[in-house]
Amino acid sequence: MGHLAGVCRSVYDDQPNAHQRFMEKLDACIRNHDREIEKMCNFHHQGFVDAITELLKVRADAEKLKVQVTDTNRRLQDAGKEVIAQTEEIIRCRVQQRNITTVVEKLQLCLPVLEMYSKLKEQMNVKRYYSALKTMEQLENLYLPRVSQYRFCQIMIENLPKLREEIKEISMSDLKDFLESIRKHSDRIGETAMKQAQQQKTFSTTLQKQNNVNYGRNMHLGRSRILESKNEITLKRTFEEDEEQEEEVLTAQDLVDFSPVYRCLHIYSVLGDGEIFENYYRKQRRKQARLVLQPQSSMHETVEGYRRYFSQIVGFFVVEDHILHVTQGLVTRTYTDELWNMALSKIIAVLRTHSSYCSDPDLVLELKNLIVVFADTLQGYGFPVNRLFDLLFEIRDQYNETLLKKWSGLFRDIFEADNYSPIPVANEEEYKIVISKFPFQDPELDK
Repeated sequence: MGHLAGVCRSVYDDQPNAHQRFMEKLDACIRNHDREIEKMCNFHHQGFVDAITELLKVRADAEKLKVQVTDTNRRLQDAGKEVIAQTEEIIRCRVQQRNITTVVEKLQLCLPVLEMYSKLKEQMNVKRYYSALKTMEQLENLYLPRVSQYRFCQIMIENLPKLREEIKEISMSDLKDFLESIRKHSDRIGETAMKQAQQQKTFSTTLQKQNNVNYGRNMHLGRSRILESKNEITLKRTFEEDEEQEEEVLTAQDLVDFSPVYRCLHIYSVLGDGEIFENYYRKQRRKQARLVLQPQSSMHETVEGYRRYFSQIVGFFVVEDHILHVTQGLVTRTYTDELWNMALSKIIAVLRTHSSYCSDPDLVLELKNLIVVFADTLQGYGFPVNRLFDLLFEIRDQYNETLLKKWSGLFRDIFEADNYSPIPVANEEEYKIVISKFPFQDPELDK
């Protein structure tokens, strides 16, 4: 650039007419370049023309291609609409499939709950209340927590306490029916127990006699063989009679269905109200004990009145003894002993009062026998009866008094009606006949 500036300066500064000469040379140089450019253009002009011609041809082909592309695009769009519709259908089916899978999974969680609830309803209908409580417990602890977000589960959860209360009410109603039943059947239960005790005592007495016969067999062999055979026949008959009676006599379990007590006890225990049930049962049984111990006003008139009175008491305590041994904690030995002591005081007071009204020695004797059977029966169930045996001494004294009153009156009537005339006897045969009718032994008469 600096060299070019020096040349230009020398053109304008050094020589005159240098500028003119420079311009001429410059024009000559320009013409040379123009000729070269023209030659070059002439050389490339045909190629340019050919290129333009090709370009025009390409333009026509491009128009055709554009038409073809447009047509192809249109046909592609038409074909794509069906694909799009099918794709949307596939997407919708996939969504439905996913929803169905979700529903199946949820139903698999809900179906066990519904099956258990249906089982619960069925158990309620067939009165299997203890099993129903177990089913409720499984529902609450195992099944319902899995599907607690559903509304039907909330309804089930709200219904379970109501079902529990319904079970409690039904079981309590069954218990009341049971208490009414044993109140009605107490005399029959007691009569059965007293018969069994009497049979056992008869069997023991017969067996003791048989042992006594065997003991004396060595001393009186010939005679004892006869006695032994007779006693064996008697013992065999006794055994056969006892077996026949045992087949006919029913036990307390046969006469009364205790299942309501067991069921109600289990239900209240599962519900956590076992203590409430125990208190209610004991309270009701105390009331029944007071009713049983209350005698009829005419009890002293017949032996059947005493027998019914004793049978009801025995039946009551036989039931309590059975409940004591088959249940855990419903009644205790302390409770039964307390109840028995209260009853025993009442029984002794009642017997003293009513036996004092009795003027028939035969009735007093039968009363004594009933007291013995009554005491033996309850003693067999583990109840202390020493006070009853002490009462027998009072009954014995009363029997002696009534017997003395009866026969003193009879003798008085005989003595008043007798004219004290001698009995004529013609010979020894008549004397023996008279003596056989009046077996009075006096050594003075035999002289």
